[in-house]
Amino acid sequence: MGPVDEQTGTLREALARTEQLLSEHPRAAEQQARAILEAAPGHPIALLYMGAALRRQGAADAAREVLQALAAAQPRSADVRYELGLALSELEETRDAAEAFRAAAMLNPKSPRVWLALADALRLLGDSDGADAATARHIQASVNEPRLMEAAAALCEGRVAIAERILRPYLKERPTDVSAIRMLAETGTRLGRYDDAGKLLARCVELAPGFVAARHNYATVLYRQGKSADAIAQLEILLKSDPRNPNYRNLMSAALARLGEHERAIELYESILKEQPNQSKAWMSYGHTLRAVGRQQDCIAAYRKSISLSPQLGESYWSLANLKTVRFDGADIAAMRAQLARDKGLSDEDRYHLHFALGKALEDEKDYEASFHHYDAGNRLRRQSLEYDADDFSDKIARAKTLFTRPFFETRAGQGHSSAAPIFIIGLPRSGSTLIEQILASHSQVEGTMELPDIISIALQMDGKRRDNEPSVYPEILEGLGADELHALGERYLAGTKLQRRMERPFFVDKMPNNFLHAGLIHLILPNAKIIDARRHPMAACFSGFKQHFARGQGFSYDLTDMGRYYADYISLMDHFDEVLPGHIHRVLYERMVDDPETETRRLLEYCGLPFEENCLRFYENERSVRTASSEQVRQPIFRDGLEQWRNYEQWLAPLRGSLAPVLADNPAVLRPKKHIRNLVLTRPPRSD
Repeated sequence: MGPVDEQTGTLREALARTEQLLSEHPRAAEQQARAILEAAPGHPIALLYMGAALRRQGAADAAREVLQALAAAQPRSADVRYELGLALSELEETRDAAEAFRAAAMLNPKSPRVWLALADALRLLGDSDGADAATARHIQASVNEPRLMEAAAALCEGRVAIAERILRPYLKERPTDVSAIRMLAETGTRLGRYDDAGKLLARCVELAPGFVAARHNYATVLYRQGKSADAIAQLEILLKSDPRNPNYRNLMSAALARLGEHERAIELYESILKEQPNQSKAWMSYGHTLRAVGRQQDCIAAYRKSISLSPQLGESYWSLANLKTVRFDGADIAAMRAQLARDKGLSDEDRYHLHFALGKALEDEKDYEASFHHYDAGNRLRRQSLEYDADDFSDKIARAKTLFTRPFFETRAGQGHSSAAPIFIIGLPRSGSTLIEQILASHSQVEGTMELPDIISIALQMDGKRRDNEPSVYPEILEGLGADELHALGERYLAGTKLQRRMERPFFVDKMPNNFLHAGLIHLILPNAKIIDARRHPMAACFSGFKQHFARGQGFSYDLTDMGRYYADYISLMDHFDEVLPGHIHRVLYERMVDDPETETRRLLEYCGLPFEENCLRFYENERSVRTASSEQVRQPIFRDGLEQWRNYEQWLAPLRGSLAPVLADNPAVLRPKKHIRNLVLTRPPRSD
């Protein structure tokens, strides 16, 4: 470059040339910017470009120095604040970066890139609500068509149904408008309709492969659907163009862990945290993965590190409590109470996680009244964000019982896929299903996997609902399926679960408790599969669920009345299947397994057609990864400590007892076998309450 002469217009040309060089040749852009500054000292645009060039070369410290001085001199420049935020992000100063992006957004609220950067920073800080709000503003800033602006404004204000009503007719007129498609997908995501959102986002990236934000949304939705392999494929595309993006890498780590690739996930988390050690949420996710492989002390250290970085992050406290083996000390309890006492700056998500963690801490201290207060507060707060309808669930149970009759199954005998490989464990969460899975996975012919979403995914795709107020056609749609279609569904299930099978053993466990609702579907498409009903005393099972905060799903568990009704509905459906499919479902009572593990394990293996192996009694020596709330408990021999814990809270459980009345009134009918049912019985049934 020759001498810069502002009078001849060379300065303008030089600045334009510097901007062009930034993305591909940042070193050359830096040299050009320095040459401009020699001729025009302190020129703000040249300083901005120099800071950007330094950051792109990995010299984030030097970039920050330049940009902080420039921000002080140019306090009204959104571009300077944005670039400063990027430099601070590179330096892992995420909180300061978020403030810089927030300032940039205030100065230029119409800039999509600023809102996107703010959303990414807030997500790294664990502020999910703030990140969602910034994402909505990003969408709003990305469009300028009046109807899309109206829909985007509705999304920003949380009026999802209104946004959907605007977008659907708009897309009929303009079916290839990718901004509108992405917005409609966002409404689906907000409403938990991940299947619809996934289809829309797949179309979006097909039409616009370079639409990075949509592809990231697509990867996230795929992950939430349990389609981790597909999510990884999308993330690999994103990482090619932005290999150091922490949000992409964090999601990649989580997807790898969900696929059982725990060592790869741990390696990736460690590389992220080495470069950016101040990510509290990444430390927490790293802890989850360490927990799955049994590295408990490292897991605890990771959770503690997360808390030290973000003392308000309730989920990290709950993750420690959820190990079931960690006892909080007085300082921990005081710290959690101090966070809950804050009037501002604590999200509902952090607040209910802290309540659940304090409930566990005070239970360990035997302060049951205070403990229940926190469990109850956490559940009430969580319930507010959910749309669970107990009447709707009871209707689903009634419809299933109406459809699945003995003649219905007899006329379809021999249909479906013939594979006997799957062993399904169903029931209620916290009823011993992980223990049964660990016993079976300790057998040389059985592979343990995880809570597989495939049956639920098949059921949802047959549901036919596009809106919440539309009637469902499942399970009635099964009546019209022929032999070929039922076989294809069984084949689809086996193909989908193949990714989770790595040991080439002839049998595998699919432990998804909620699949009890789909026992009829399972038998239709996989008639030779085994189904095991994990059952526990009604009060014990329900209160254990009430104490547990689940990552997602289980909307029934946050209210004692809903919980009792759900349990009673579950018993009603299982009793029905005992009548119409006698001998097909094997029942394991948790209490009996605790009392006499060898006898019950032998019966369990006999039902599965497996020879007895001593390793099944030493299940706690199995080093396989376990990702459920019982992960630490199944690494220990069976103990009786949890059988009667609910009685410590009995005086506060009247709503639960009331809704369980149909079950508790005839408790032996729940726990004692009918003569044609494969069932495990208590030597001494729990006393009828």
